[in-house]
Amino acid sequence: MLAKLASEIPEGDNWLYEPKWDGFRALVFRDGDEVYTQSRDLKPLDRYFPELAAPFRENLPERCVLDGEIVIATDDVLDFDALLLRIHPAASRVEMLAREKPASFVAWDLLALGDDDLRGLPQIERRARLEEVLANAKPPVHLTPATRDKAIAADWFARFEGAGLDGVMAKPLDQGYLPNKRAMIKIKHARTADCVVAGFRWYKGGKGKLVGSLLLGIHDAAGVLHHVGICASFTQARRAELAKELEPLREGAREGHPWKEWAEWQDDRHGADRRMPGASSRWSRGKDLSWEPLRIERVAEVGYDHLQGTRFRHATHFKRWRFDKPPAECRYDQLDVTPAIEIQRIFHPA
Repeated sequence: MLAKLASEIPEGDNWLYEPKWDGFRALVFRDGDEVYTQSRDLKPLDRYFPELAAPFRENLPERCVLDGEIVIATDDVLDFDALLLRIHPAASRVEMLAREKPASFVAWDLLALGDDDLRGLPQIERRARLEEVLANAKPPVHLTPATRDKAIAADWFARFEGAGLDGVMAKPLDQGYLPNKRAMIKIKHARTADCVVAGFRWYKGGKGKLVGSLLLGIHDAAGVLHHVGICASFTQARRAELAKELEPLREGAREGHPWKEWAEWQDDRHGADRRMPGASSRWSRGKDLSWEPLRIERVAEVGYDHLQGTRFRHATHFKRWRFDKPPAECRYDQLDVTPAIEIQRIFHPA
């Protein structure tokens, strides 16, 4: 079952509110000793999270299907980068990472129990059954917090972000589980930031004519410009306009550019093993990651939903040019950062 985006937490008595976890969505099937975990796009996940098999056998009913999220917490904050590192072809590396940063599973729905298909039951009944079967569950298997009180949900929306959660889910109490339907509502954080546009990549098949994405930077307290993400949602017409608009900023851009080493690396065919921003990885193998530097003169206001560490978690959305703002004023201290609360307080609410 999928979700549609909303800008506000819905009102009314017919909603169940839950924190929105930032991990890998997963369906867990158990039939006796056999456990199978799959992603939303039907790909098997068990080989990447071998440490969860035993806890599933210890904590889940003998025969069941659960919907939830696989997460990893580092220093009491959800660590999505640690999840990404698990998708690795070498079993030995996956096992090493599982020992260093073990994963957890947060359950939020019960779809089947024994011989019973529960998908037709209302959400409120499925939640009650889920609470019952996981009443004695122990870490790393957790039951997500849930409430029918909008005020509590609003508090979660404000407080839980610091721990790596990125919003709140709202689910109709009287609704069954509807596969492939956007029957839930997700309310995510939305903010803006002023960023230096330090370069760009060409659109696939449109080199010299269409801009694919803008490379964004923000200065730290010492004045160092860090690559924080990209802005890529443009119409074809706007991509063509950007190619012409940014053309004057390309002249002499590489000389003295703060990311000059990165630019030189992409020209060095002998530097294939160096770890540099924008380098090819197992996530981008075969993609053209070359980029064009721009003189550090242009500032863009972009919309973003989540800051993870020093980078935007997702691609940003272009809002407008800030011709009134000097690039040097694009600093991290402009960003609204929520202090982290302990993950244990989310896993075990009072």
